[in-house]
Amino acid sequence: MLRIPLPAPHAAALAAALAALMTAAPALAAPIAPVTVVETKAVYGTVEARQQAPARARIGGTLVERGVEEGDVVAAGERIGLVVDEKIALQRDALEARLRALQAELDNARTELGRAEELVSRGVSTQQRVDQLGTQVRVVENQLAAAEAERAVLDQQAAEGAVEAPIAGRVVAAPATPGSVVMPGETVVTIAGGGLFLRLSLPERHADLLEEGATVTIAADDGAREGVIAKLYPQIENGRVQADVEVADIGGFFVGARTLVEVPVGTRETLALPATAVETRGGVDFVTLAGPDGPREVVVLLGERLPDGAVEIVSGLRAGDEVVQ
Repeated sequence: MLRIPLPAPHAAALAAALAALMTAAPALAAPIAPVTVVETKAVYGTVEARQQAPARARIGGTLVERGVEEGDVVAAGERIGLVVDEKIALQRDALEARLRALQAELDNARTELGRAEELVSRGVSTQQRVDQLGTQVRVVENQLAAAEAERAVLDQQAAEGAVEAPIAGRVVAAPATPGSVVMPGETVVTIAGGGLFLRLSLPERHADLLEEGATVTIAADDGAREGVIAKLYPQIENGRVQADVEVADIGGFFVGARTLVEVPVGTRETLALPATAVETRGGVDFVTLAGPDGPREVVVLLGERLPDGAVEIVSGLRAGDEVVQ
């Protein structure tokens, strides 16, 4: 047998490589099992206010003042406008004149009653005359009280010309313009308050898959955030089901803004592997499987990346295949 001696450096390198090969730990192989993946539906949610109340005019007249604009923040009960009906002032002037006349008539009736009582005490007049004058005094007193009540009604009507904010919040609409004529019950401004939430509208085929308390993912400029489905509406309109999503810090200024939301609508079984178990060469993805004849590579088709970092295997593997990590 012919032996060719190797130079000392090459012999040492070969010996080291053989030793490393013999002492290297064998690759680990583990059977792959199906995992449950949550199916999501991407929809647009609309920012809505919990309360949206109109501030209405309580009397008809001319809007002479509107102290707020769209975007202003108001407090509950704050005066935000003034409606003036000029007829109220004219009616009050007429009523004041009537009150003065009744007061003069009452003073005269009381004077006449006093004289009649004095004459009766002297035996000059009759008690019947005293009774008639007493009745006249009471009639005028009642007329004076009724006129004062009418004046209070007119004062209340004038006070109701002040338009007040029904709730605390932000003005989102102001349809009435100062100087315009408004009718009783007409909206002067609309106020949104009570915080914001997201309103979702999904196809009715997903209605049975939605659950209150389910977590949804909301896209935002500063990163994704989570919300919770707080309410499902039982009535389906135009083939769509409505749902409200509570978000801890929805932020934002605009009511009616739209944002993308990932809503869980079901689950499915799939195969998934860590990304490190997949090797890509020449644009083709390979996975190494353990077999009776040793490791072998198979071509796989990858799907989407899962939230835990694993990658979905669409085809190329079956449940129970031993993947070499």
